[in-house]
Amino acid sequence: MLPGLVYTFASEWRWSFPPRRADIPLDIMRYICTLINRETTRMKDRPKNLLQIESLRGQIARLEGARRSLECSTAVASGCGPLDRLLPERGFRRGSLVEWLADGEGTGVGLLAMLSAREAAGDGGAVVVIDQAREFYPPAAVRLGIEPARLIVVHAVGAADNAWALDQTIRAAGVAVVIAWPEEHGNRPDGKTFRRLQLAAEQSGVLGLLIRPAVVRHEPSWADARLLIEPLALRSRNRRRLRIHLLRCRGGTGGRSVEVEIDDETHTVHPAAELAHPTACRRAAGA
Repeated sequence: MLPGLVYTFASEWRWSFPPRRADIPLDIMRYICTLINRETTRMKDRPKNLLQIESLRGQIARLEGARRSLECSTAVASGCGPLDRLLPERGFRRGSLVEWLADGEGTGVGLLAMLSAREAAGDGGAVVVIDQAREFYPPAAVRLGIEPARLIVVHAVGAADNAWALDQTIRAAGVAVVIAWPEEHGNRPDGKTFRRLQLAAEQSGVLGLLIRPAVVRHEPSWADARLLIEPLALRSRNRRRLRIHLLRCRGGTGGRSVEVEIDDETHTVHPAAELAHPTACRRAAGA
């Protein structure tokens, strides 16, 4: 800043100069005044600019929704009625990614994902399971109503093969849905990988169901929906209670949750309680 140039802030920016010094050329002073006037104008226009930005964001969201509606005109049920009522399309969009976040055993996340896969493949197409850990049990999927002839299980060897198999199957014609554990065996896919998967799913129309650890809930996501599964205590031998948190959802409002019970004998999901208060979801999400 040139010697003697000062500014103060009150209700608006005001610039003032002491008497012009002989060592500052007149053309430089005029140039400084021009810059000051431009800056003052920009600052006065900021509220208007913010409104314009918000308006543009709304227009982009509407255009994006219209485009996606044309590309994926139908949504598929999640297989869990209470969860469907939280989703803006009453289900998951074809050609999108859905993240199921959970930690530990007994969360029921595998069953919930498989119920969604059954619904996605109801009109045809293969159900592909990327099972690097070799822990998937195909007869359990058949008991849920998935036809054995349309069930494909991929046993990838190593992180590179696991990522390649997921990328190729989510692009493949004839595939209805892919279930995968991207972080299995310590794999750490980056944001570019998930962006590539999201674009591939959008182009192919395949529904990608990604089962991920709960620790990633604070990371950016390219998924249409991100769900957190929280096990709850229930004194029953054959039933489990879960709280499903809708952390985020494209085209809808996150921060809501629903409690459900899983019957381990019939492999069905039933509502267990009314919608939980939004603050409960934020607390579980670590917000």
